[in-house]
Amino acid sequence: MEDRGGTILMKRYEVGRMLGQGNFAKVYHARNLKTGQSVAIKVLNKDMVMKFGMAEQIKREISVMRLVRHPNIVHLYEVMASKTKIYFVMEYVKGGELFDKVSLGRLKEDLARKYFQQLMDAIDLCHSRGVYHRDLKPENLLLDENGNLKVTDFGLSALTESRKSDGLLHTTCGTPAYVAPEVIRKKGYDGAKADIWSCGVILYVLLAGYLPFRDKNLIEMYRKIAKADFKCPQWFPVDAKRLLYRILDPNPITRVTIPRIMESRWFQKGYEHNALSHLPPLSPRWGGDDCSSDVEAAFAFTYSSSSSFSYSGEDDEEVVVPMKLYRFNAFDIIALSSGFDLSGLFEKDNSQKQHAMFITRMPPAVIASKLEEIGQMDNSFKVMRNNGVVRLEKRNTKGTSQLSIDTEIFQVTDSFHVVEINKVLGDSLEYTTFLEHHLKPFLDEIVLAWQGCHNHQ
Repeated sequence: MEDRGGTILMKRYEVGRMLGQGNFAKVYHARNLKTGQSVAIKVLNKDMVMKFGMAEQIKREISVMRLVRHPNIVHLYEVMASKTKIYFVMEYVKGGELFDKVSLGRLKEDLARKYFQQLMDAIDLCHSRGVYHRDLKPENLLLDENGNLKVTDFGLSALTESRKSDGLLHTTCGTPAYVAPEVIRKKGYDGAKADIWSCGVILYVLLAGYLPFRDKNLIEMYRKIAKADFKCPQWFPVDAKRLLYRILDPNPITRVTIPRIMESRWFQKGYEHNALSHLPPLSPRWGGDDCSSDVEAAFAFTYSSSSSFSYSGEDDEEVVVPMKLYRFNAFDIIALSSGFDLSGLFEKDNSQKQHAMFITRMPPAVIASKLEEIGQMDNSFKVMRNNGVVRLEKRNTKGTSQLSIDTEIFQVTDSFHVVEINKVLGDSLEYTTFLEHHLKPFLDEIVLAWQGCHNHQ
């Protein structure tokens, strides 16, 4: 145990090498000291999570992973907390990403079908529990040692109760090449139908070895997605083509449902429905289906004996491991391409819209914090946050709004975000002056590229 040089966490896990890291978390390989089982432990800094308003997202991720226990979904075994850290103890899947397999070329039809069948089983379970993944792509599909698929990364997922009064979801998120047309339109979307579209793109990639919607210009790619402008290679089986055209239907109302997908001739070939497909939530030790108290306990600073979380009364030191560099992929390059302005993609008349956009590597929390600094520097501006939108509002001497600007952050990939800036209220000249002479110079250090701004090279 000790001779392996691992760090012991809460007297229960021996923590080893880092497997990866994101903006707010690091993931380590670990071993259960009692059973010897390998696990993956996701470590989050509690102060950072609270400071940057990520608590609700983390709570939702815990709740979601408890709800979706399935053989083809990465299991969440338990959540532990210390004064400074939150730990997700998860199933360790050592076969790597499906993306790595596909990057070598197209798969044989039977293997592609097997992965798609397992994906459908998993997503069907999610939807039956009111969970929508919203970021399905080969990078978020892992393979275990037996070659079985495991869905992971529910960080962008939504629950049924996230829907607004119109019964739709409205947060724009996901990865460009896999996102459904209705998500791009920003008019609201059905989470289940959006997930089905993403699954269709994945199926195409498995059979073809490349994406159905491709263009060096992101705007052109979105135009193709909006019209479902794609062609199936000649080697695609006829039944697979028929199924793909039903899944990649740009109209979510007529898009095929999962039950209909499962009834299709191509899908049914060799299909073995997993008897464990609809297991109850994660474990009796969680104390039933109501996990609200357990989720809240992860963010508490005092131990509760009724909580299902393990808690350490002392600050545990973070494991120090050499940093793993982010792996640059084709979608990052697409995101950096010219013509990134999405205006006019779906709206015929965009002449009255006054907005700008920029792309950045910074995480949403850093972007929002930077915007809030403007209010600290200029007392005439009031800064407010609401549902992912940061509003800058300048008031006159009478206390009424003189200039109001909304900034909204959208995820493109794990390490790239687009920030859209819109004038909500106020004089156009004042808005343009503020944008060009104050906002742009102030944000310059975090911006990779601007679009939609005057006098921009």
